[in-house]
Amino acid sequence: MNAFLFLLPAFVACVLLTGIHTYLGIHVVRRGIIFVDIALAQIAALGMIVALGLGFEEGSPWVYFFGLIFTACGSLLFSLFRDEKIPQESLIGVAFAVSSALAIVVADHMSHGAEHLKEILSGNILWVTWPQILKTTCIYSLMGIFHFIFRKNFLLVSSDPAQAQSQGLKVWYWDLLFYLSFGIIITSSVQIAGVLLVFSFLIVPTLCSILFFESLKRRLFSGWGIGVLVSLVGILLSLWKDLPTGPAIVVCFGFFLGCCLIGRKVLK
Repeated sequence: MNAFLFLLPAFVACVLLTGIHTYLGIHVVRRGIIFVDIALAQIAALGMIVALGLGFEEGSPWVYFFGLIFTACGSLLFSLFRDEKIPQESLIGVAFAVSSALAIVVADHMSHGAEHLKEILSGNILWVTWPQILKTTCIYSLMGIFHFIFRKNFLLVSSDPAQAQSQGLKVWYWDLLFYLSFGIIITSSVQIAGVLLVFSFLIVPTLCSILFFESLKRRLFSGWGIGVLVSLVGILLSLWKDLPTGPAIVVCFGFFLGCCLIGRKVLK
């Protein structure tokens, strides 16, 4: 019972991450911008490192605020600065590289910079608290309601921007709303799970579901099931083998994706 109570907050956090990130992952795959999540997550991490470097305490509202402001700037960059001659994925890659380098430069001048970088990268989801979960639930719920209300516009812009434009939608405007809402979610996620785990939750369940299902509903529900199952296995594995929980879940996601790829080949 003690082990169950100890693991319960981490598992609930994983369920929350699965719920919102699987949906966003479908948008990301449709847009062909697979690495936008890890880029925005790294930009959020840079903002948090800057806040810590300025003397704000870890976990304070100011650290979250700095991460959110930096992510909003990245969202503006990705939505407004588009050029047909330059693939957007290349811009996303440069943003990730530069923000990673800047985070290292800032952390190098901090007394515990290396520890902060490691925690933001790999996360510490095993020690997530119920107040953090409650705050994250509120943020995810608000963003989820927002996306549900405008789901048709978001899905159309993600899957067929030319068709969306022909119907009178301002694609850059809906891109901006998507990236801003995406950035708010990512900033909250990085605080509880770290950059690598957030990226895994966004991409792996979606890719696995796409391999076997065509409809949006089936991809969404199967992605949710995959995320919850793999998270549970990763948490139990980390407890059994005394491994860092975040990286253990990431490895489990990678293993499951490999199994799905093999299974797809066998079924063809």
